[in-house]
Amino acid sequence: MAKLRFDIVSDTHGYLSPALLSALDGADAIVHAGDICSPSDYRTLEDIAPLHLCLGNNDWAYDYGHQIKKTCLFYGGGVLWEVNHYRERLKLAECDIAVCGHTHRPSIDNFGRIIVMNPGSPTFPRGMLGPTIGRVIIEDGTILSAEIVQLKN
Repeated sequence: MAKLRFDIVSDTHGYLSPALLSALDGADAIVHAGDICSPSDYRTLEDIAPLHLCLGNNDWAYDYGHQIKKTCLFYGGGVLWEVNHYRERLKLAECDIAVCGHTHRPSIDNFGRIIVMNPGSPTFPRGMLGPTIGRVIIEDGTILSAEIVQLKN
């Protein structure tokens, strides 16, 4: 199995900046933790790479299809992912990587073998780093790296 790059995004709120689109180039998959707020942005991200999306508090399932839920569970790169807009709704015992959003503040925490990532927001960042996304590299079911990537303004 080859190395796979998962780019993690949240809280785009209807705007995909040129810096974000450039950063996503080459991703093997995109994980969006809600508040995409735009059916056309959903389609744009799907055209870049396979998209795993959960609903945020500003999203409506009818905009993206009935298959999009408040929680998204999927296997990617040989690990189990859980994606929910709210950190407090993650069921950490059930996954290897958990992704949340909502706060627009990037963070990465390790709870034993489980990584919990909030990628921040590339559109309306809160915090010192400015616009951010997350990036996870996986090879043969092993998480090689998990980082926050600062985007150029």
